Amino acid sequence: MAGGVRVGGPELRRWLAGTAAVAAGGAVVHALPVVTASGALRRRCWPRLAGVGAATRIALTFDDGPRRASTARFLRALERADVRATFFLLGTLLDRDPGLGRDMAAAGHELAVHGWEHRNLLCRSRAATYADIARARDAVAAVTGAAPLWYRPPYGVLTMSALLACRRLGLTPRLWTAWGRDWDLTRSPASIWETIVKDLDGGGTLLLHDSDHASSPGAWRGALAVLPRLMRWARERELTIGTLGEHGETEVAGSPGRGACRSGHDRGMATYRVGNRNR
Repeated sequence: MAGGVRVGGPELRRWLAGTAAVAAGGAVVHALPVVTASGALRRRCWPRLAGVGAATRIALTFDDGPRRASTARFLRALERADVRATFFLLGTLLDRDPGLGRDMAAAGHELAVHGWEHRNLLCRSRAATYADIARARDAVAAVTGAAPLWYRPPYGVLTMSALLACRRLGLTPRLWTAWGRDWDLTRSPASIWETIVKDLDGGGTLLLHDSDHASSPGAWRGALAVLPRLMRWARERELTIGTLGEHGETEVAGSPGRGACRSGHDRGMATYRVGNRNR
């Protein structure tokens, strides 16, 4: 073909090789932030992304809601303990029950973005990732009357597309320092607690689930059952449990991330809040 590439010729082979190299390089860049999915590495190298805050506090966070059948029980338990938490919501669920979202906000809880759907971002394009996060952000803002601050990706898997979307949308990515692995129905409250306390300390952010939307049916009951024990544990250590917004980003001597991995890359991962465009 005049002016084109001859089928089967060396020009075509070079073009295919170059295209493959560009695609592979793009895939690597897209997936690079996935390294933050490692909890130990995240706490050491990107403490703010992990949710390390004031050493006198614990940030309590929940994912995968809201669902009235389960979330309402968590709200009652938190009300009895006089504790406020941060809920990372799925837009699809909030859209079904915006009244529950309004009740959560009215009770003083912080509503944050978990995405419109609970899908692994590694398999999503930049445009699809942005649309998913933006739609969920708008749903939360419509319920609370204010733009949300925080974003947590499904499965804790960040991509470059998600980070760029957060920058455009004024969201700060936040993961966690401790979790309960409470999505498995076979795990007892005791085993959930053992997993939590292994990594939880002052300044940490705890992840639990107030819904079984992406887990075994009824698995949320295990997380609900450990809340009283969590409250007692915190009181014994004079730690205050609250939202991510109250948690702050104060780093203390000896906190994770003050070693060799601590760098400007952490700032690049974590400063996307509205009004805070540091790079």
